[in-house]
Amino acid sequence: MSAEENDDTCGDPGTLRPGGRTARVRAAVLRTAGDALAEDGFARLDLADVARRADVGKSTVYRRWGTVAGLVADLLTDMAEQSLPRTETGSLLGDLRANAELVRSTLADPRQGALFKAVIAAATTDARTAESLHRFYEIRVAEWAPCVEQAVQRGELPEGTDAHEVIRAVSAPLYYRLLTSDAPLDRAAGIRAAEAAAAAARAGVYT
Repeated sequence: MSAEENDDTCGDPGTLRPGGRTARVRAAVLRTAGDALAEDGFARLDLADVARRADVGKSTVYRRWGTVAGLVADLLTDMAEQSLPRTETGSLLGDLRANAELVRSTLADPRQGALFKAVIAAATTDARTAESLHRFYEIRVAEWAPCVEQAVQRGELPEGTDAHEVIRAVSAPLYYRLLTSDAPLDRAAGIRAAEAAAAAARAGVYT
């Protein structure tokens, strides 16, 4: 039995104690799972193959994550935790442009773009993956919503503006382009998305 297989677990699949060997095992497995998703998609994701590629004991992977859906759920949790915090520039448009650029650069990255495509496709047929994906976006939208709330306080936006809807409006056209077009996700696309969301918010569309 490998050293990893002797390592302690705690609770539900994918729930690991922080630090030490456990953290290294989790990082290796999640990195490998992300690579596999980006390369081959959800349908071909296999726990045994992930264990082999990550050089981790197969029984460790099955014991800790249990299923492919459990592994993807933990991967999305890790992605949410590792995402960069919001940028506050002091203006609504500056903040929304920063948000758009973060989303755009992530989706334009060959590995990350392919990974998101795979997870979104999987969420259409797998309920647990869909739940995990929804939670990922809830976390990221909540992280950036204060930028809109501060804009309301500064008088840049009408009272009652739904901050979460404004943040979703920034990323929506970028995801649409990723999933439906081969047009490049360039910086201009991010700027347009931010400016359109800001204009709509100022007009009271999201109140």
